[in-house]
Amino acid sequence: MSRRLRLLLAAIAIAALLWLLFAAAERALALAQRFLTLPAWLQWTLGGALSVFAVLGMTVLWWLLRPRRKRPFKPAPDRHDLEQRLSQLHQRGTDTHVLGDELANLDRRRSEQRIYVALFGEISTGKSTLIRALTPAVTLSDARGGTTREVRHYDSELPDGRPLVLADVPGSREAGGESHETLAREEALRAHAVVYLCAGDLTRSQVDELRWLAAFGKPLLLVLNKADQWAGDELDVLQQRLRQQTRDIAAAVVAVSAGGSERFQRRLANGDIEQVERQRKPLIEPLLKALARLTAPGTEGLEPLREQAVLASLHERTGALEVQARAAEAERIVRKYSRRAVVGALAAVAPGSDLVIQGALATALTRELAKLYDVPVGEVQIEDFVRQAKLTLRTGSSIVLAIAGNAMKAFPGLGTLGGGVLHAFAYALIFDSLGHALAASLAERQALDQDDAAERLKALLADTGAARLRQLATLTMDAWRERGA
Repeated sequence: MSRRLRLLLAAIAIAALLWLLFAAAERALALAQRFLTLPAWLQWTLGGALSVFAVLGMTVLWWLLRPRRKRPFKPAPDRHDLEQRLSQLHQRGTDTHVLGDELANLDRRRSEQRIYVALFGEISTGKSTLIRALTPAVTLSDARGGTTREVRHYDSELPDGRPLVLADVPGSREAGGESHETLAREEALRAHAVVYLCAGDLTRSQVDELRWLAAFGKPLLLVLNKADQWAGDELDVLQQRLRQQTRDIAAAVVAVSAGGSERFQRRLANGDIEQVERQRKPLIEPLLKALARLTAPGTEGLEPLREQAVLASLHERTGALEVQARAAEAERIVRKYSRRAVVGALAAVAPGSDLVIQGALATALTRELAKLYDVPVGEVQIEDFVRQAKLTLRTGSSIVLAIAGNAMKAFPGLGTLGGGVLHAFAYALIFDSLGHALAASLAERQALDQDDAAERLKALLADTGAARLRQLATLTMDAWRERGA
């Protein structure tokens, strides 16, 4: 487009803008004149309404344009409370030594007064090569983890002479390496800071990893390795794109070349060709400067964030253990009451007496499961739930008896027994379904939701899984044999 044409278009645009401004001003003056002719009460009413709309508009505008807060860190739990939870799990028979070792390791690193930096990233990004460039005189401190993939610690120092421990962790996204990836993530949380390596544009999974680390308040550096493979302009564009992807996540984005070896062919004077391997000189000065800035607060300044990350991770892992422990205890409770229901059905001597026994057992089962999941329930709630469960069982009695009859035919030994065993097996199925439905509902809802538990109960009553029926058949047969003995 020529210069004259651009000037013409600019003049037309300015003229159009001035015309719009004059038109808007004229319209505003006309509205003001009409407003002044209105009665006083109507002027106050319209003025108040316009003021409210103006305040609302300014509020919305401020909300849209306000500076965004940084992602909140995961709160660190109280250590004393965490130790109490681990102690309770240990008393229940849960293996908690791994989490106990994590707390001991937290204290050990605090006492060492050394800065730990973890090199994290996907496989083939050059972590080990960068370790060698950062530690010319390599000293292996220790190794954690497996045999072929492990966390290795190397003693090094910062440019200002402060001691530094570099952790070379297994690469993420490795095929079949879920356990190695877990090791890498745990070590990243133990470190004071994380250097995250990439070799190009970040994938969605890499951004997710960075956000996961940032959620724990972990100081991060994003390092673009193998920068010598990119031309100057391409490298600048790539770094800018990486900064946009990691805004509010990484403290800095730096480009380095870890060096390593390269192979090429060389033609000799006699015409022969030989294969030559030589070491490329590492270019890591930007990383060293960024590390010095990131770790400037020293161990005293970085330790609170490191401890917060470790304790927050332990809080999550302890919660997972508590869920597993409660599920195992709920399974034990359900099995206990299913067996009692079988014994009650076999021991019934008068018509209908088993219903009295089973009603009391259902009440006790509900009370015990609610206590396990720390859900406060009253006697009225329990009675209402048991009553609704009985209605659900009454409508599904044909299904229960059909399943019980088929089970007696399918499993050897049951088919030769009488109707009393069929009745007992039906109660085993009922209480197993009732217990598992109630436990699942309490765990998810953290309340006694009768409708939710009833829907789960209906689904479990119709479940004809062979493994489950075989387990209930075995329970029924064992109770019948013990009664006969």
